[in-house]
Amino acid sequence: MRRFVKRVRNWLAVLVSVLLLAAAGIVGILVNQSALRAADSVHRADSLALAVNNGRLTKQLKMLTAAELNDFQAEHPMSLVKGDPEDTRALATLTAKSATFGYAALITDLKGAVLNASRRDGLPAMNDPAWQSLRKQLAAGQPGFSPLMTVDGTYVEAVAVPIVQNGKPAGVLVGLNAVASTSLQKYLEQLRDETHTTVVVDSAGRIGATDTASNVGKRIDPALISALPSAVAAGTFVEYTVDDTAMVAIVVGGMPGGWAYVRTQTQQSFDGAVHAKSQTLNVTLLAMLLIGVAGITLLGYRTVLQRRRSDMRFQALFQHAPDLVSVLDSQGRLSYSSPSAAKVLGFETGVLTGTSVFDIVHPDDRSYIVQNFGALLAQREAVLRLQCRVRSAHGTFRWLELTASNQMHNPALNGVVINARDISDTRAFQEQLEHEASHDALTGLPNRRRMQDVLGASLRNDAVAVLFVDLDGFKPVNDAHGHEAGDELLRQVAARLSACIRENDVLSRVGGDEFVILMPGVLDESDAEAMHDRLQEAVEAPFLIDGHEVVIGASVGVHVAPSACDPDEALRAADHAMYTIKKSGGGRAQHEPTFAGWVGRHRSEP
Repeated sequence: MRRFVKRVRNWLAVLVSVLLLAAAGIVGILVNQSALRAADSVHRADSLALAVNNGRLTKQLKMLTAAELNDFQAEHPMSLVKGDPEDTRALATLTAKSATFGYAALITDLKGAVLNASRRDGLPAMNDPAWQSLRKQLAAGQPGFSPLMTVDGTYVEAVAVPIVQNGKPAGVLVGLNAVASTSLQKYLEQLRDETHTTVVVDSAGRIGATDTASNVGKRIDPALISALPSAVAAGTFVEYTVDDTAMVAIVVGGMPGGWAYVRTQTQQSFDGAVHAKSQTLNVTLLAMLLIGVAGITLLGYRTVLQRRRSDMRFQALFQHAPDLVSVLDSQGRLSYSSPSAAKVLGFETGVLTGTSVFDIVHPDDRSYIVQNFGALLAQREAVLRLQCRVRSAHGTFRWLELTASNQMHNPALNGVVINARDISDTRAFQEQLEHEASHDALTGLPNRRRMQDVLGASLRNDAVAVLFVDLDGFKPVNDAHGHEAGDELLRQVAARLSACIRENDVLSRVGGDEFVILMPGVLDESDAEAMHDRLQEAVEAPFLIDGHEVVIGASVGVHVAPSACDPDEALRAADHAMYTIKKSGGGRAQHEPTFAGWVGRHRSEP
């Protein structure tokens, strides 16, 4: 009887142990699956946000090309007469100076017939269906962007804006760019990543820009082409199969002319090591159940062994993870940092343990991070996402995107969990595109839009002296020595003018051979006059261009705009003063400055 009772007790112990182990295994699998779903959700959201942002920047870059055509036609009125030599020369100037439309530029009538072009041959056929899509956009009151067209093996895209005369469209100005040599193509090649492929495609799915130059002009997978008509600016995921390989793509639409941004990679690379480790963990948990049933007498040993193996799995999971995982105490000191810190920041494992994380944050970001850290601690289970610069072991700063979770109440962690990934390359790409959008490609100076933004902001609180500079004798240099010599002369002029201005002044190139200097805080006309004299002296000194000594001059119009003045009115006043000098023979003929509303030093009568 006692033996029977003992056996029953043993079986009951085995049964209870098996049930407890089974329950623990099931809970572990469920928790693992829940964590995997959460990680997948965050990863997909982050990937979509990155793709949408890059798509938005690509759209802005395209719209800037249309803005370039509008600016050009505003400065170069067109006759719209077939074969007009002045229109032809203007188009040649556009292709010579533009960083986008170096292939060709042309003028057509409203029906598409070519009136003038910068080149005689090498133009796409005017009956190409791509022109129909472009004209539909123009008819809708928008800039026109064509799908890809092929000319003698060269893939080109057309960008068009209407030429308005007497308030009505009278013709079309078209710029052609060879897509294989655009700045967008170069950026994508520089950011090439073996884990994914990035392309910008037209409405028919042909590649206009890609991180692999040999793929320009090819078509993307039919599954992606079918998704293009419904693609939106908010982006969408497309999953498909290529040769039995599961693929994942993010398609971002909403671009002019039906163009779209597409980022593609295999399902395996998209899911990464997290899925593989999750599957391994599930198999391990099932194995534990079998081991528990077969050897319950080794339960104690197995418990210790399992704890050890769990620790090993935890370390293995983060050993190869690309993201950096850290745990901070309530003072911001590091209590744990994953081995990926060596890959991301160059610090060996354990080196930073016990130190304050704020010590390696960039000084400009430190107060922002400290403030958000305090707000995070004040709210239970709060989660924050932010970006900041962090110093690496080599002394350089890297941009990291952080996800911080308040786990102070969790006894297993008792800290703030930080997940960080390096976004330095993405930030550099964004900053480069933003710089291109606000600066002149030839001289590197702020462009007209950037100057107008600064002028408007300065005039809200302060007076601003505006100096409008137009070079005298620049066109003869261009005609005699060519456009390359003219470009070099403009670069040297920009360097000299930059040396004349004060620390807080703004020098910009607003088009052609015209420059504008803004002097915030200047109320006294004598200060503007002194700047006028320095500018003329700098420009009138001889230049050495391609071995030739070149002498030019400058007509400088000056206007001292009071606080709260209209920015456009201030700029027009300085421009008018400059033209007054031009009409009187240029800067060399009149060395005294001409102020808006003034002639020399004496106010003109109304």
